[in-house]
Amino acid sequence: MGNELILVADGDERNLNLVSVTLKAHDYRCITTKMGESALVLANSNNPDVIILDVVLPDMDGTEVIKTIRSWSDAPILVISARSEDHDKVMALDAGADDYIVKPFSVEELLARIRAVKRRFNRYAEHQTDTVFTNGALTVDYAVGCVLVAEREVHLTPIEYKVLCLLSQNVGRVLSYSVITQKIWGSSFSSQVMTLRTFMTTLRKKLSAFSGGENYIVTQTGVGYKMVKMQDVEVE
Repeated sequence: MGNELILVADGDERNLNLVSVTLKAHDYRCITTKMGESALVLANSNNPDVIILDVVLPDMDGTEVIKTIRSWSDAPILVISARSEDHDKVMALDAGADDYIVKPFSVEELLARIRAVKRRFNRYAEHQTDTVFTNGALTVDYAVGCVLVAEREVHLTPIEYKVLCLLSQNVGRVLSYSVITQKIWGSSFSSQVMTLRTFMTTLRKKLSAFSGGENYIVTQTGVGYKMVKMQDVEVE
């Protein structure tokens, strides 16, 4: 912590103040705003280590803020929102958010989620590889972060891509829910398992859309997920 800068954008002034005071009390630097437009300006000019964002903002939808930031930044984005419906979570996660907390939440959970997204981001940055993975019609170019199915590019959110990389690097092995959430988020809250299921649903749909319905990822009921070995896997 210490020098880490966190941008908080929340239209609820009371919650904004609570989060700001909490972060400063735990030695984070903090910049705040109630508006989406100013959040974009602050994110661009300050390059924060983590962005905490409500999807309900007075001047624009938070998912649009996420999409815009994702067009030029990979900074971890943690959504905090009173909206608890799966539809709202899916929209935020598909837009590029890394995690989603439903209000009200405890200070301990907020701090843990911040640490988790930071660990995930740092670990992922440190373990970039220059290999290319192929499995049937699926190709993952780890070096450039590109995914192809039947030679057509599949556009994934940052978390979808990280989940796909993890499964592809363990092809044929069942990875438990806790292993996957630990690898991606750095912790295993029960809510993160639900978030993982949401990501898996959209990831599968995107892959099958280009593969004629081929199912690359299967569920081991009550345990976790694995990538099916379609043919001999090649790593160049």
